[in-house]
Amino acid sequence: RKSVQPMAARDSGVSYDQLHHFIGSGVWDASALETALLIEADKLVGGDNAWLIIDDTALPKKGCHSVGVAPQYASALGKTANCQSLVSVTLASREVPVMVGLRLFLPETWTDDQERMARAGVPTERQIARTKPEIALEEIDRVIGSGVRFGCVLADSGYGSSGPFRQALSERGLLWAVGLSRRQNVYPADVALVFPVASTGKRRKYHIADRPPVSAEAMLAGEKWQKVSWRRGTKGRLTCLFA
Repeated sequence: RKSVQPMAARDSGVSYDQLHHFIGSGVWDASALETALLIEADKLVGGDNAWLIIDDTALPKKGCHSVGVAPQYASALGKTANCQSLVSVTLASREVPVMVGLRLFLPETWTDDQERMARAGVPTERQIARTKPEIALEEIDRVIGSGVRFGCVLADSGYGSSGPFRQALSERGLLWAVGLSRRQNVYPADVALVFPVASTGKRRKYHIADRPPVSAEAMLAGEKWQKVSWRRGTKGRLTCLFA
């Protein structure tokens, strides 16, 4: 079982108390090991045809003492439940995925309670509110800084619906493909910002678009759709409709 006591029992050279302190206190720096992992992942699957995939991972948890545990959407259960939510980063090529990053997300019920975070041992530099897209961008920068090669960043609508996240990917010169909510407001590429002068009332403070937005669903309604199949999964061919 994955608990400290049976692990310590496998090696007479380390006591239960020593191993528990090592794991529980977290006084070691994992950055060197994480860098070594990135180097090995790049050797295995890195290259221009590789994908860097951003996603969520949920760990269902009971109680309220584990760091980051709160009622939130658990992808493993397909519903909102008590769990820890983590941002995962995977480097993949062909049929081979290699996990290269996993970072805990702290909901507001934690970041608004300094005493609770201190009691649970959250590092001081991590006792701040950060969105999942912000965490993902920090991980992407870490992967790029290590020299890992990939051709495109992929993410679902949990990240793709964030305008700042999409803009940050473009600012880094990355190719990317992300999911969007069907209700996402979209504009034509040639949209312009104007500053209309109100004939009455207070002067406007902000620019507005020169035409109204439409939902992504409405924009694609008139497009020609086709079914694309890309590989065989555990339950048959994986297919989807694309415009």
